[in-house]
Amino acid sequence: MSEKTMEKPPADALTAEREAEAEEKAAARQASLLKDGWADLRKRPMFLVTAFIIVCLLALAIMPGLFTARSPFSDGFCQLQNSMDGPTSGHLFGFDVQGCDIYTRTVYGARNSVVVGVVTTIATTLIGGLVGMLAGLAGGWIDALLSRITEVFSGLPLIIGGLLIMSIWRTGDVWSVSVIMAILGWPQVFRIMRGEVISNKYNDYVMAARALGAGSWRMAFRHILPNTLAPVIVITTMNLGVYIAAEAALSYLGIGIQYPNISWGLMISDAQDRFLTSPHALLFPAGALSITVLAFIMLGDVVRDAFDPKMR
Repeated sequence: MSEKTMEKPPADALTAEREAEAEEKAAARQASLLKDGWADLRKRPMFLVTAFIIVCLLALAIMPGLFTARSPFSDGFCQLQNSMDGPTSGHLFGFDVQGCDIYTRTVYGARNSVVVGVVTTIATTLIGGLVGMLAGLAGGWIDALLSRITEVFSGLPLIIGGLLIMSIWRTGDVWSVSVIMAILGWPQVFRIMRGEVISNKYNDYVMAARALGAGSWRMAFRHILPNTLAPVIVITTMNLGVYIAAEAALSYLGIGIQYPNISWGLMISDAQDRFLTSPHALLFPAGALSITVLAFIMLGDVVRDAFDPKMR
């Protein structure tokens, strides 16, 4: 009677199998967190309200023609005889000092605000996230060097730093404002990403993947990065509102977006001296700015509560 021998699988096959099992568990953990967070978000009325406001804002920025038939760039749009006139049936927000329709300018002003907020947020997230991940993974002198560089940029507050740089680099367009705010804003994301990477790189599933021979980059992007996304998503959502407000502040001070571009900050600056006699010229663009910033900040709070297990 012949005895059948059982062949053991090669060591490489066992390593690959165990690594795949560790990756599957990590992916399932992250998928469960995102699924539970999304399910929790949909139950929150505040999320639905803020999401609706943000969708309307994005529609204003992408397709302003859906909300007004006029164009602020067309000939004869501004008529001085209408200067500072109040709201009428055909002009819901009234006119500004140049006799331009405030409603149309408010609608078209959303585009520059959204572009600055989105571009700056994407840039700061990519720069701060990648540099923070590198610092957290490498440790040692690399971490120390990158942390000292970050402290240099952190020493300049967003508005003060923007005042300093924009007073020298006076281009006054959307892209220059976005670049300057991205240069000043990435350290915040760096600190969050670095802290999350340091706290996650010694977890059991990461150590198991390291012991099974996973490379540094594979371990970083397959095991560590997915488990650091929740706090980054929260701060990114909040930063959108912060950068929109910062752009308005710089434009209000006269060194941000310049004419002929349209900005809520410019509209507020033009109307401030006539607030007592014609408050509508300031209230409508200021109201649009306040609602937009508040919507993004409140959305960030709701996202934080939903995706942070400690807040549940």
